[in-house]
Amino acid sequence: MAPQWLSCGTAVLLLLAQTGPVVAQMSCSAFSPGIPGIPGLHGPNGRDGPKGQKGDPGDADPLVRLQKGDPGLRGPPGRPGLKGDAGLPGPPGLPGRPGEKGRPFNPTNQQHSFFSYKREMVYPPELDTAMNFNKEYLEDLDQQLRGDPLTNGTFTCSIKGLYFFSYHISAKSRVCLKLMKGAEPHMTICDNSDGFLVTSGSAVLELEVGDTVSLQPTKYNSIVTSLATSHTFTGFLIFPTS
Repeated sequence: MAPQWLSCGTAVLLLLAQTGPVVAQMSCSAFSPGIPGIPGLHGPNGRDGPKGQKGDPGDADPLVRLQKGDPGLRGPPGRPGLKGDAGLPGPPGLPGRPGEKGRPFNPTNQQHSFFSYKREMVYPPELDTAMNFNKEYLEDLDQQLRGDPLTNGTFTCSIKGLYFFSYHISAKSRVCLKLMKGAEPHMTICDNSDGFLVTSGSAVLELEVGDTVSLQPTKYNSIVTSLATSHTFTGFLIFPTS
């Protein structure tokens, strides 16, 4: 901004240049101040100065900087991730130690129960009555391996366990038989044909000591009674449960 007052010497020179050789005997104090000039425009921005030197590090407290805070609260468990790919098979393990030597097998020491009979009778069986199978298969076995006897076609359990039973019956046109456990039918199997037929059935039963199993014909049958036909009834212990 221009100064508001001109110095005394500058004012005298300007006055002499305009008025010629007039000797003015004026005092500098006789002039009044001029009107302030208009402010000039801002000049362009100056250039960046040179980069200063790196300052010294601050005075940080090492105790505060190295002090560990208390652990925060445990957050809730996240959701299960996706199932990963199956890994590669691991190396084979070391062989185990040899097992103890087993005892020799002796069939006479094992619990066994079985029977297998056929029917060789020319008269028809009575309805709703245990069908009599009177001829034993495997009659030439040693006494210790012989099967259990049937009493009028009825098997009586002497060893508690699971048993398998099966039968084959020859008939003409139709046949219907009941496999009885005690006084209750365990299952009833029927079959029919335009001519002769051989029907069969099987079942697994859990028996207690003293339970009986038999095969009974119903009124819906025409069992063949010729000696040339085959009627068989077989059962054996799968494993004891006592």
